[in-house]
Amino acid sequence: MADDLVALRRAILSVSDKNGLLALALGLSQRGVELVSTGGTRRALIEGGLSVADVSDLTGMAEMMDGRVKTLHPAIHGGLLARRGQATHEAAMVDHGIRPIDLAVIDLYPFEATLARGAAYDDIVENIYIGGPAMIRAAAKNHDHVVVLTDIEDYQALLVQMDAHHGRTSLVFRKEMAAKAFARTAHYDARIGEWMHAALGVTEPSRRVFGGPLIQKLRYGENPHQQAGFYRTGEVRAGVASAIQLHGKELSYNNLNDTDAAFECVAEFDAASTAAIVIVKHANPCGVAQGATLAEAYQRALACDPVSAFGGIIAANRPLDGAAASAMIKIFTEVIIAPGADEEARRIIATRKDLRLLITDALPDPAAAGTSFKSVAGGMLVQTRDHLSAQADGLKVVTRRAPTTSETIDLVFAARVAKHVKSNAIVYAKDGATVGIGAGQMSRVDSALSAVRKARDAVSAARDEALSTRGSVAASDAFFPFADGLDVLIQAGVTAVIQPGGSIRDKDVIAAADAAGLAMVFTGTRHFRH
Repeated sequence: MADDLVALRRAILSVSDKNGLLALALGLSQRGVELVSTGGTRRALIEGGLSVADVSDLTGMAEMMDGRVKTLHPAIHGGLLARRGQATHEAAMVDHGIRPIDLAVIDLYPFEATLARGAAYDDIVENIYIGGPAMIRAAAKNHDHVVVLTDIEDYQALLVQMDAHHGRTSLVFRKEMAAKAFARTAHYDARIGEWMHAALGVTEPSRRVFGGPLIQKLRYGENPHQQAGFYRTGEVRAGVASAIQLHGKELSYNNLNDTDAAFECVAEFDAASTAAIVIVKHANPCGVAQGATLAEAYQRALACDPVSAFGGIIAANRPLDGAAASAMIKIFTEVIIAPGADEEARRIIATRKDLRLLITDALPDPAAAGTSFKSVAGGMLVQTRDHLSAQADGLKVVTRRAPTTSETIDLVFAARVAKHVKSNAIVYAKDGATVGIGAGQMSRVDSALSAVRKARDAVSAARDEALSTRGSVAASDAFFPFADGLDVLIQAGVTAVIQPGGSIRDKDVIAAADAAGLAMVFTGTRHFRH
């Protein structure tokens, strides 16, 4: 059994990220720790006025093969792996002139950053670190005797440990650092594997790992009795994981989930062409609208379902301005997310102390490839992102009457919203705004009826018949298995319908549309969202 407290006498340091390096190395030197380092790390320490031995002083060999081989040597790994106090290990160290190493401060080559900047294949390969992960794993395995640091945030914690224990570290601390180290190398290797599979065009590799660094430890999960954390994956995509929170209290699990849903939906609408607002409640859009300005789009989105919008999430596809912010703070809102916000908008939002404002600097690309995953008991479902969106030039007219130009514009709008509504989904839209959204019902008929009821409530609340489903178009995320769902839309007063098609009863549904004088188009693409 290892001693709980172990002294630090010698450390090896090799890091790509030099932030905090000098302060740590100075602290170690002042506490009597001998420093050993390599390449650029050693140069930075020497330039900082520290005395640092070269790795070659321990190995007796200069680095070779363009630096690929410098720490892969028994003098290094023996120093990290040797069990102190075990006779055979101590004897081997004496026989081979191996000196113990008590601390390894190692990060990894910037593989992920190299990948993100679109580097060439060979450059990416050169940023796959071999010696570093080997040293990290060696030190982590021998945590009874050795400390390993892989995170800048732990530099100060190490010095605090040493001061608290007279130059020594506790076993609990060493175990914590070892666990972080193994997780770090596992994620590093997983990202390399993901990249290589993608480069080969392999979409379902035989083994897959997901993971990343902790962004935030959450107060709880979906419910207070559930524990939760927010982690960043390797995907480079504008959204909640990359957003900067400018104002408001800490985000919750449900806030993050709903905000992601809202921002992904609003990204469907080109900011250069129109302002757009999405209001989400419980991961479902409850109001979506376009407008000449964000303020106009917000008022139109809010009118669709003002009851559900209370306590909701607002996403904008353009930087937030003062007029929009002034309108948004009039009812209780949990989060606002946008690509940016001007000074007036920030000042206005700041008057609501609990309202969170998130800035992303960009919109996610709805057409970009990507991966989504969901846990199930004992496993994980993995799929490519639903990156297809309705396009006007991709619609197939299946009824005698073709939709008008204005109907086509609204049909595409409604279909893009329906893509982000939980199945079964029915969306009524008119003049670039939703007037009724039916989500998550077991029957498509029930979704259609639910949306009509909500539209009637909105008309009553605003005393504005323009908010009714009369004269609207409707979108369905999947085909109509029977004509009964379409009958509800006809009774609601829709003039045109967009759906994927593909039912064995498509002819019956088309006939019902023709009988009612409706225009109907097929997209050929289903958008279930469970």
